[in-house]
Amino acid sequence: MAKENLNDLRAFVVVARERSFTRAAAQLGLSRSALSHALLALEERLGVRLLTRTTRSVSTTEAGARLLSTLVPRLDEIDAELASLSSLRDKPAGTVRITAHDHAIVTTLWPRLLPLLREYPDVQVEFSVDYALTDIAAQRFDAGVRSGDRVDKDMIAVRIGPDLHMAVAGSPEYLSGKRMPVIPRDLTDHQCINLRLPTHGGLFAWEFEKDGQQVNVRVHGQTIFNNTFLMLQAALDGMGLAYVPLDLMQPHIEAGRLIPVLQEWWPKFPGYHLYYANRRQISPALALVIEALRYRSPS
Repeated sequence: MAKENLNDLRAFVVVARERSFTRAAAQLGLSRSALSHALLALEERLGVRLLTRTTRSVSTTEAGARLLSTLVPRLDEIDAELASLSSLRDKPAGTVRITAHDHAIVTTLWPRLLPLLREYPDVQVEFSVDYALTDIAAQRFDAGVRSGDRVDKDMIAVRIGPDLHMAVAGSPEYLSGKRMPVIPRDLTDHQCINLRLPTHGGLFAWEFEKDGQQVNVRVHGQTIFNNTFLMLQAALDGMGLAYVPLDLMQPHIEAGRLIPVLQEWWPKFPGYHLYYANRRQISPALALVIEALRYRSPS
């Protein structure tokens, strides 16, 4: 296959995934017009239309969808093999792209990977904050992070952190003169700081557990965020009760800036796990990242 043909096929995959010539051109480092001409030339050589273009969007035709499903795994194999060749160098190199919750990045990934980055200057790590259960293959990430080890059968999960404790607390200013919640349902009488989920745009229902009894409560309040740390700050600013990981709450509880609520109902979830594609070979850089993040119990 000629070099220019391979480049055009890669360009087609990026446009099909992004559904936008503008975004694809930015990723590929090309002008929009150059990218459009390249794909028109590809369609002419193949003798079929691959993309349907409108003023607002780009989508694949039936032929384009078929070509995309064929190209993606093969191009991924080529990229993986090229990445594995870096093992022949004296030092590992390359970029590892990870999608994760902001709390996981701040408390687990960054502290563990900082020493690695200092030791291996040719290794790059790209972090992408996302609360969704990202399809890392479709989004071209090397790895993702989620709570628990339940992943697709073609993925491998490695535990990278201890069990995760959630907590509810509010500031003394907010709770002053108010009736303290006794059971989770009492939260409906309070201002609560909500989390907007990326999937379907819904609000997260607060989960509680006590003596094997599980309760979910949909709360209401003046503020909605899609970021854990902003939710915590809103609680500190007296805007209501927040439901965030205990390790973030604990210093503020100990300092008296926050008052714990419903402690006997605080749930515990499986710790963070790193998941990545089950392949025969992974890049040396990703192998280093996996080993640096692997959780080792203090006991």
